[in-house]
Amino acid sequence: MNKGAFQISRTIFENDLWADVIKFRLFFYILGKAVFSENGIIHAGIHLERGQYLRSLRNLQEDLAYREGRGNAVKKYPLTTIQRKIKSLEKEERITTKSTEYGTLFTVVNYALYQGLDNYKNNSVEQQRNSDGTEMEQRWNNNKNEKNVKNDNKYIHDLFDHYCSKNIINHKKITEPMIRAVNARFKDYSFEDLKQAIDNYATVFSNDNFWFTHKYPFADFMRDKDIRKFVTEAEPLNNFAKDKNNNGFKQSYDPRDKEIALQKWIAEGNDPDEFDWSN
Repeated sequence: MNKGAFQISRTIFENDLWADVIKFRLFFYILGKAVFSENGIIHAGIHLERGQYLRSLRNLQEDLAYREGRGNAVKKYPLTTIQRKIKSLEKEERITTKSTEYGTLFTVVNYALYQGLDNYKNNSVEQQRNSDGTEMEQRWNNNKNEKNVKNDNKYIHDLFDHYCSKNIINHKKITEPMIRAVNARFKDYSFEDLKQAIDNYATVFSNDNFWFTHKYPFADFMRDKDIRKFVTEAEPLNNFAKDKNNNGFKQSYDPRDKEIALQKWIAEGNDPDEFDWSN
């Protein structure tokens, strides 16, 4: 059965998006599934315009499932990871989103730029690419001025220095395990996300208004199960605050409890977009 096709510029191979597997797959899935018709279509009673795609996060998680390992086991990206990548794509102005009762309405920014045939003619793309670049190339490289933090030790050392400046643990030098831990986190978080997580942890650790007192070595703090407690979206300043009405402390809270609750919510047939992330 012919399901049609969509086109893309070869400049993708020069773009930072190419190095982020999850975000790359997510963006191209949305781009490939977006409405192509100039007049749009009606789906679930909603008029979808050209460049739009309606899908729930739960279904996206299934769509992006992959096989790995000797047993060829099916694996899925955590919904929290998919949400972070969506936010990243929004920040980069590649897509916009809007919640509906049927799921998330994705709109590809400048969809016509990707799918317009005139943008791929030799006399428009190839020639201009050798001068100032086309509008498409500029869109692909809209964060060209940002270095690839995954491969740039400067960002790793900046995070290490920032952590040491909090005087929680005085590390004498950065080590290979630390570098590996930070590089692993760059797969899911930006430099600014990690820097803010350090600030959040320092506030919680050093302030008597919070009950959390564990002292992390830098490499341990950068483990996924630990850093996720202090990223801003996990609301650490709320989760670790003392409760004056409960002998000075809130009941111990683990952000992973919310993930378990989310999975239960989904298993009951509910839409992840409607899940209440508040505590």
